[in-house]
Amino acid sequence: MSANTLPRILITGATGQVGSKTIDFLLADKSIVIVAAVRTPEKATAFTAKGIETVILDFDDESTHSKAFENIDRVFMVTGYTVDMLRQSKALLDAAKKQQVKHIVHLGACGPDDTSIGHWAWHQLVERYIEWGGFTYTHLRPQDYMQNLLGYGGKKAIVNGVIYNYVANARLSWVDLEDVAQVAALALAHPEQHAGKTYRLGYDAMTFDEIAALMTAIVGKSFHYEPLSPEVFREAMESAGAEMAYMNCVYDHWKRHAAGTIPGAADTFNNFYELTGKQPTKWNGFIEKHKAEFNY
Repeated sequence: MSANTLPRILITGATGQVGSKTIDFLLADKSIVIVAAVRTPEKATAFTAKGIETVILDFDDESTHSKAFENIDRVFMVTGYTVDMLRQSKALLDAAKKQQVKHIVHLGACGPDDTSIGHWAWHQLVERYIEWGGFTYTHLRPQDYMQNLLGYGGKKAIVNGVIYNYVANARLSWVDLEDVAQVAALALAHPEQHAGKTYRLGYDAMTFDEIAALMTAIVGKSFHYEPLSPEVFREAMESAGAEMAYMNCVYDHWKRHAAGTIPGAADTFNNFYELTGKQPTKWNGFIEKHKAEFNY
């Protein structure tokens, strides 16, 4: 990048929830150029309409990788949720290194460094490969997304006021994905301030019973939680033909949440105000913001 050229930021997962929100937070920043990665020309249309540059990037087509990273300075790296994320991430990072990308902001998963939850650990292996590649980096580790109660895997998470999940009475740590996107945008826009940092992002700890009670009070309709066996989840994934290497990890973590054997599952953190100058979203604010969507 020359002294007269604005830094160019590639957003992978640009059509997804976190990627698209990260772009929204970056749009007003005229000191950078946003480049959205899309899999097909058809998906580029919505970005082009906003004046956002696009490149074709297919994680499974390595012939698209090198071109996508040309003249890119920073990357927001959002991988898919299958075991293929390990192979895909390595290939992407190898291509980024050859194209002299400088900074990687990686969207990972929950957990401390010593986690033994399978898919969380996979994300940490990607983190280590980023570091080994010589990039400057910012690692994001969000806790459970509050948006999961609006819908999960293309299905409603709440049906007629009934919340279904697989964690028994476990208390979990939660984060609004918009807060995650805001931190991602700051780390991309100001890498000098965030390089070498790992940010765990979770700001409100509640059980599903407590969430249901809060929803009842705010929405004005009755909500309650019905816990399901983790076996129901695994059988549903098998019936749907899901990629089971990843889904078995998810099944295992549901079991461990239900048994209360995941250390720090309800940990919350006090870094959001320091990072953004704002208070993080708590459950009461999230429910109020999405009141119409929760109504039935």
